[in-house]
Formats: sequence, C-alpha cells, structure tokens
Amino acid sequence: MLPIQLLRQNKEFVLEGLKKKHFKELNLVEEIISIDEKRRQIQVENDTLAASINSASKNIGQLMGQGKKEEAEALKADVAKHKEQTKELAEKLSQLEKEQHELMIKLPNLPHSSVPEGKTPEENEVVRQWDSMPNLEAQKLPHWELMEKYNLVNFELGTKITGSGFPVYIGQGAKLQRALIAYFLDHNIDAGYTEYYPPYMVNEASAYGTGSLPDKEGQMYYMPADDLYLIPTSEVPVTNVYRDTIVAESELPIKMTAYSPCFRREAGSYGKDVRGLNRVHQFDKVEIVQLVHPEKSYDVQEEMVTHVEALLKALGLQYRVLRLCGGDMSFASARTYDLEVYSAAQERWLEVSSVSNFETFQTNRMKARFKDGNGKTQLLHSLNGSSLALPRMMACILENHQTPEGIKIPEVLRPYFGKEMIS
Repeated sequence: MLPIQLLRQNKEFVLEGLKKKHFKELNLVEEIISIDEKRRQIQVENDTLAASINSASKNIGQLMGQGKKEEAEALKADVAKHKEQTKELAEKLSQLEKEQHELMIKLPNLPHSSVPEGKTPEENEVVRQWDSMPNLEAQKLPHWELMEKYNLVNFELGTKITGSGFPVYIGQGAKLQRALIAYFLDHNIDAGYTEYYPPYMVNEASAYGTGSLPDKEGQMYYMPADDLYLIPTSEVPVTNVYRDTIVAESELPIKMTAYSPCFRREAGSYGKDVRGLNRVHQFDKVEIVQLVHPEKSYDVQEEMVTHVEALLKALGLQYRVLRLCGGDMSFASARTYDLEVYSAAQERWLEVSSVSNFETFQTNRMKARFKDGNGKTQLLHSLNGSSLALPRMMACILENHQTPEGIKIPEVLRPYFGKEMIS
C-alpha cells in the first residue's frame, strides 16, 4: 500500500506513476486526499477538545479543594459536553479512516523509474538472451505428446479426478518433478536461503499483506466455510512470516525459500496457449523471498535474477530476460524481470520466472519493519522470485532435450533423477 504522505506531498508524481501502469481510476487519488484533509481537520478538533478536557479536569480538582463547588460543577458539565463531542468526532474519524483505507488499497504500487513505458507484453524490454536456439530438426514433438508417449503426465485422469487443469504426474514424470524441486531447493539453500515449508492455505490478513487481495480476488480459490484461501504461490505465507515484526538491521538481508503447490483459478484462460502444462490450475513452484534494507533492494533484485539464470544455464535451456513495461506489471510490483525459456517444439517463449521488487508496498500492509543503527524504525523492502515454476520448466526440458532415443536428463538433475534418459 502506498503511504498517504506520498499522495499528500507529491500528488503529481503519484498520478504519473499510475498512468505509467495504465491504472484507470485516477480520480481515486483526489478522493483519498480530500478524505484525508477532512480526517486531519477532525483529528485537530478532537485533539483540541481532548486537551481542553484534560485541563478542565485538573481545574475541577483545584476548585473542589478551594471549596468552589458551584464553579467546579459548571466545569464538570462542560467536560461532559466536550466528552460527548469527542465521542461523535471519534466516530466520524473512524468512518473516514475506513473510507480512506478502502480507497487506498485499490491503488497499485508505483513503477520504478527504470520501468519502460508500454501496455502489452509485446512492449516489454529484452535485457539479454543466453545461448542459441535448439535445433530439433526431424523430431520436435510438443511436450503433451511426449508426456503421452512416455506416460509421464495424464491430463484426462486429472480431469476425471478433479477437473480440467489438474494434471496427474505418473512414474518418471512424478520423479522428474521431485528431482527439479530438490535441485532448486538445494541451489537456493547453497546461496544462503533458509528453507521453509509453509501452509498451503492462508487467512485474509496474509493474502492482503502481500497484495494478493484485493488484486487477485477471483483468481484465488476461496473456502468460505473456514474463511481461508489456497495460496497462489508460497510467496504469500513465507513473506507473512515477518508480518507485524520489527527486526534488527544486523539481521538483514533475510533470505527465505520454499516449495509449495500453487493454486490459481486462471479464469478466462483458453486456446492453444494453455495446452498441456502451459497453464494449469495446480502446479508446483520453488520460490525465493528476500526482506532487505531499502537502499539495497535494487542491487538485490539484480542478484536474484542472476541466481535464477544460473539454474537455467545449468539445465541447458536457452532463455532471455525481460524488463516488464508499466502496463504488464503486477498490482504490487515496482519493477519486475521475467525470465522466459524458448520452447523448441512450440517455437515460442514461455515465462518460467518473475523476479519482482515491491519496495515498501507489501511491508507497509504487513507492518514488517527494521530498526536501524540510530534506533529509527523503517519499513523493509520485499522481493520475491520464482526459482522456478515447474510446469513450463518441465515442458521445455522435455521438448528441448528430446532425442530419437528418448529425453536426455540434464546432468545436474541426474543425481536426483537416478537416470540419464527417459525412454
């Protein structure tokens, strides 16, 4: 959530940032500022009355001690009247604060100055690309055909058990999933991340804290009987570990990693771009999260991108790094890099990771803070990245490493998978 001071002191800067994100409800900024002015006026009035009550209360005691009972009683009547007024003002304050908050949470985060202009994915900026395109020549089966050929994933069985978009991994397919998860986690732990194994359901406060609500409302699976949400990514529970917490500056950076299944309704998804594992309702992902000093967050973001790149290089997958334009960024992000792997059989790029810096947008909602060397309490900056999302990773490994004899397992995965080839 944006700080109200920013809207109050630099309205034009906020409006320009919102325009860069192609946010349509710009009128909300003026509404919020107007409500805030009313709220502050009433707060001053209420504080003035409270000071009068305190002063009068002291005088009442003095008057009673001097035997001036009538004057004391008159002053008591004034105090009672003022207390009634402060009660009314408190109710008005509460209502205005509620209205202001409900509007504030509708505002997305502002983009960093390095975020390019643009509205669609086609306007994202290619930062760099690694390795040449794989040449499959004669073979070139898409991953859904390879999965059927080698009995790795059964989509029809998932539809029978649950519904469309819930694949069932079988045999070597399940083992490859497990190998990827173990490898990703070990890679992250070796880089200094602490592993967490979080709950797969969160309460409303947790979903709100990371910006999943209200932005992803309608995309998250909700269980009304228990008022809980299935997580869209482990970022949500892991980042909330530090909700309502103040840490010492010496504890920074805080580096966390977690594996979890992820659940997304993906409403409105259809067509060839969602075939096979390209877009599903339940999938596995390993996540990295950092909470850092505000002055270091953009350097940390670059380090996190390099960290994910190392995984892709080790798996022998051709990839590129994109800096997302303002209109293609998420609600909560200040800057996002997407990493895409080239799918040789589908002849297109597939997003496998997003690494985002949220600055104080999430930590302001969660009240996740640190105390600096001078004893001053500040909001942390939060970042997260996919390290990595498994469905499209698995799709690209199968497609890009296919041979006439079978599918070659990348060397780094062989100790986890136990074989060199799926055949």
